[in-house]
Amino acid sequence: MMGVSGLWEIAMSTTALNPQLFAVPSEPIWRLSVAQYRQMVSAGILTEADRVELLDGLLTLKMPKNPPHRLATKLLRTAFEAIAPDGWYIDSQEPITLATSEPEPDLTVVRGDPRDYRDRHPGAADLGLVVEIADATLERDRGLKKRLYAEAAIPLYWIVSLPDRQLFCYSEPVMTAAGADYQVCEMVPVGGRAIVAIAGQVWGEIELSAILP
Repeated sequence: MMGVSGLWEIAMSTTALNPQLFAVPSEPIWRLSVAQYRQMVSAGILTEADRVELLDGLLTLKMPKNPPHRLATKLLRTAFEAIAPDGWYIDSQEPITLATSEPEPDLTVVRGDPRDYRDRHPGAADLGLVVEIADATLERDRGLKKRLYAEAAIPLYWIVSLPDRQLFCYSEPVMTAAGADYQVCEMVPVGGRAIVAIAGQVWGEIELSAILP
């Protein structure tokens, strides 16, 4: 009988040939828990070479980072580190733990000190802001990830849209009959500035043109 690692290799190679096979099927599927996902990582079934993250219980392919995406991530982190007060730190492309997911946002504003998380990843209650830099992932960032972050009650979620050269600032997460979402969305165009206010404290402003490649 083929082991889990062998099945995983076949699934990944098949998906590479036909990305449509990675779409969520209409039939019932088995979702991984966060604990099961971590067990796969601990056992070496999943490694850093496997470009995946756990979203809503599903192993989801991460898109390769192109130069504009890499540069925007660096510029954004630098801008936030310049205004972050004591008691917070900035991280990028590292895991956070939610109820059914372990995404790796492009940038997170995390409460405390990195040493506070030596035994765990930051959770929703530890986060002041999550940012995704979107190019090929814009649909996912506006859909699935926005829902997951709203479900977790992460207070602020930003999407830097490289194709549109715009910043979308979401706030006030809420649960409705239709599902989780953010009640407020503010769009910042090129030349505009976004006010950074986290946990009731205004940190300053970030000019969008300063973080775009």
